[in-house]
Amino acid sequence: MRFARYERRGAVTATACAVVVGEPGEERLHDLRGATTVLDLAAAGPDAGSGIEAAREAAAWAQRSSSPVPLADVRLLPPLQPPSVRDFVAFEEHVEGVARAVSGDDGVVAEWYDAPTFYFTNPHSLVGAHDDVPVPPGSRRFDYELEVAAVVGGAGTNLSPAAARGHVFGYTIFNDWSARDLQGREMKVNLGPAKGKDSAATLGPWVVTADELAELRDDDGYLALGLQAFVDGRRTGHDLLSNAAWTFEEMLAYASRGTWVRPGDVLGSGTCGNGGCLAELWGRSGRQEPPPLAPGDVVRLEVEGIGAVENRVVAGPDLADLPAVPRARARDRRRARAVEGVAR
Repeated sequence: MRFARYERRGAVTATACAVVVGEPGEERLHDLRGATTVLDLAAAGPDAGSGIEAAREAAAWAQRSSSPVPLADVRLLPPLQPPSVRDFVAFEEHVEGVARAVSGDDGVVAEWYDAPTFYFTNPHSLVGAHDDVPVPPGSRRFDYELEVAAVVGGAGTNLSPAAARGHVFGYTIFNDWSARDLQGREMKVNLGPAKGKDSAATLGPWVVTADELAELRDDDGYLALGLQAFVDGRRTGHDLLSNAAWTFEEMLAYASRGTWVRPGDVLGSGTCGNGGCLAELWGRSGRQEPPPLAPGDVVRLEVEGIGAVENRVVAGPDLADLPAVPRARARDRRRARAVEGVAR
């Protein structure tokens, strides 16, 4: 089952959530009952299995009871509004290349192998499958990142990898757009990335429920989905999701350690290897070829079993037109307040 969130083109109406039916190029949407959302389905029970059963019932009702809406008549939105977004870095090949391009490091740090590291990114910056994506202010090295994301179903804490499988509601495509020059400066402070990855992240085109992709697991339990990236029609990267160092179940188990994961939380796989982003290619070749993304470029990401997202890069705000933020001010580090009538 595929579930999408959309708004009608040219209409001033509330957004709707729908089940997606039909072959590629012939998709149509059937609205879910009332105000039901994808997050509602994911949260429908103590685990994701309950959510998938609720999704099956909701999809059946929608196809019986609501009129079809052609996909061409709508703007696809991110399929859900997640409470949180964790983005992992699970592909060794990606880390090797990007470390050289962003920080000048050579190779993968030993700590990477210890656990599936992630950072929290901005759930308010999500854009839809075909939305325009502005270049972040001040960036000259803009990049895409080809990822798959898992959507959490039932809440859980201190999960084992085996138990975590029952807490995955579905999967979608994730493009963690990155300003590599901003990212490189920030990470020299040993914190971040912050503004390097704060401007946009594509989520879509829809959520495919976990049961739909079960047959694509390999013998080791990895989802062996084919991944491809294109810039202006030229293929720049391709990989298999199963080349990740950890499964989504292992990443989810780690995310739940000592805390809770909740329905609708999104977990990105991290960028795949073999051209899953431009920075990996730059790091390997020592030159910016292909060049950084610029206004007018069209980035298309395809994932087997899920679909495709395609976004056009457009000009963003000029840094010179935005309010200035001062550099750090030198301070004399007084330990007492300098206030008239108060001892210093």
